[in-house]
Amino acid sequence: MADKITVALIYDFDGTLSPGNMQEYDFIPAVGKSNMEFWHEANTLAEEQDADQVLTYMARMIQAAQSKGLSLRREAFRESGRNVKFYAGVEEWFRRINEYGAERGVRILHYVNSSGLKEIIEGTAIAHEFKNIYACSFLYNVDGIAYWPAVAVNYTNKTQFIFKINKGVESVFDTKDVNRFMEESKRPVPFSRMIYFGDGTTDIPCMKLVKNFGGHSIAVYNPEEEGQRSLLNDLIRDNRVNHVCPANYCEGTEIDTVVKTIIDKIVMDERLSELEVARE
Repeated sequence: MADKITVALIYDFDGTLSPGNMQEYDFIPAVGKSNMEFWHEANTLAEEQDADQVLTYMARMIQAAQSKGLSLRREAFRESGRNVKFYAGVEEWFRRINEYGAERGVRILHYVNSSGLKEIIEGTAIAHEFKNIYACSFLYNVDGIAYWPAVAVNYTNKTQFIFKINKGVESVFDTKDVNRFMEESKRPVPFSRMIYFGDGTTDIPCMKLVKNFGGHSIAVYNPEEEGQRSLLNDLIRDNRVNHVCPANYCEGTEIDTVVKTIIDKIVMDERLSELEVARE
C-alpha cells in the first residue's frame, strides 16, 4: 500500500463517550434545576409548540441562564465542559487506536456527530482528539453573548455530516461541495472505511446509513445497565447495526477488540483490491 488508508471513527457523544447528557454535569445544577425538571420543561415546550426538541432545549438553556444571571459566553460553556466525565478508557482510547492504525498503515480520524452542544464539547479533556466536532452551537452577538441557535443537530439531520466526512467537507455552512458529484474513488473517506458509534434510537439513521453503505456501526450501552444490551440487540436483528458493545473503551474490552478487527478487515480488503487490480 503506497498511501495510508484513512479510516473515520465517528462518535455520538452523550451516552456514547460520556454517561448521561453533557448539560447535567455543570450547567443544569448551576441554573438550580434537577435534570428531570430541565428536560421536562424543554420537552413539554417542544410538544406544546410542535417544535424540534433540540431547538427547545437550546432555548431553555438561554432562558434558564438569563434568569439566573449566568454567563452565556462561549468561554462559559467551554468551562462547563471541563466537568464532563467519560466512560472507562475513553481518554486513553484515541492514542491507542491511532497507534494501532499507524502500525498497519492506517490513518485514523476521529469525529463527533452529536445533538449536544459544541461549545461544551470543546471544553472537554478529549476535544483535541477530534478532527472536527459536528454538534449544536449558538450564534453570538457583538458582545460575545449567545442569543440564538446557529446549528441544531437532531437525529435525522445528523446524517448530513456523514456525507460531509465522506467528501472531506469541514464546514457546516458549505452545502455546495457536499452536494457536488464526486467519484467514489476520489472521496477522502469511503463509507466502507467508517465506524459509527451511537447509543440509541437517535443514532439509528446514522448507524443504518453507514452500515448500508458498507461501513460498520456499533451500538453501545452503559456497562452498569446490562439490561440495555437485550434492547439494543434488536438493532442487530433489524439489520440496523453490526455490533452491540458495553461502553468500556479500555484495552482488551469487547469494543476494543471489535474496532481493531474492523481496522484489520479494512486493511485486508484494501490488499485484496490491490491484488485484483494487479491481475487486470
